[in-house]
Amino acid sequence: MEDLCFDSQQAAEKSIKAVFIHRRLTFPFTHDLARLLTVLRQSGFKCPRYLDRVKRLTRFAVETRYPGLAGSVTEKQYRGTVRIAEAVLRWAERQIAKP
Repeated sequence: MEDLCFDSQQAAEKSIKAVFIHRRLTFPFTHDLARLLTVLRQSGFKCPRYLDRVKRLTRFAVETRYPGLAGSVTEKQYRGTVRIAEAVLRWAERQIAKP
């Protein structure tokens, strides 16, 4: 399940970075999703507060990919990561659909 959580993190990260690209904004090369949202907000872009849940996914970018860095992931945690990633993806799709 760790790999699936990594996939959720990647989906959220790529979704946020797609908004940067669509708005012609420069983004930092990081997997820290909270940092990406902070930079986006600092550029004047309004992000809904529910997106702040995305920070929970950052740890899956590295920690869970290497044995011994993190504990096992439960199915409940996995399902939570998918819900967060789906919410971020839907939000990003709405942002990109705007002119």
